[in-house]
Amino acid sequence: MEYPLSLSFKIMALAPQIFVRDASGEIVCYVKQKMFKLKEAVTVFTDQTQTQVLCEIKADRMIDWSANYHFYDVNGETFGSVRRKGMRSLWRARYEVFDESGVHVSTISEENPSAKIFDSLLGEIPIIGILTGYLFHPRYVLSAAVDDSPKMKLEKQSALWEGKYKLERMYDYDDVDELRGLMAFMMMTLLERRRG
Repeated sequence: MEYPLSLSFKIMALAPQIFVRDASGEIVCYVKQKMFKLKEAVTVFTDQTQTQVLCEIKADRMIDWSANYHFYDVNGETFGSVRRKGMRSLWRARYEVFDESGVHVSTISEENPSAKIFDSLLGEIPIIGILTGYLFHPRYVLSAAVDDSPKMKLEKQSALWEGKYKLERMYDYDDVDELRGLMAFMMMTLLERRRG
């Protein structure tokens, strides 16, 4: 994949969808969240035609602050999971990423939690609330659990009627780690999409 990747989705869509494009504008994957499910289920396709599944993300329980979202490849084998850090995520969004054996390998944390506060406050004011997508831009960093070194960075871009993010990779690492990081960011984006 050619970085930076761009993630975009319609804010007002009934069923959340994310388009992921590489630096050349080619679609890398297309994400569609299933509606009306008690347990969240997300299917990731290789493109918008939805003919080839790349992987699936499934919650281990019904709606919960600390639900674990497992990543499954096309053979049904898990290659990792992501979980929100419950109460710690109220002020600063924080997610833990685990490998296929349940070992904590990395953490996603919000760099600028004040953007979320101002976005929430101004978002409630008529007319001005529409413009918060241009003013406040949350940033998230995926860092290694062992030494806290940054692996990937996701930053909100200015947009009015859609959510736009730019994902940058800080260094090269294996394909499974890269895919696990991408899936963790996509699930986090679906959970945090109403911010900024």
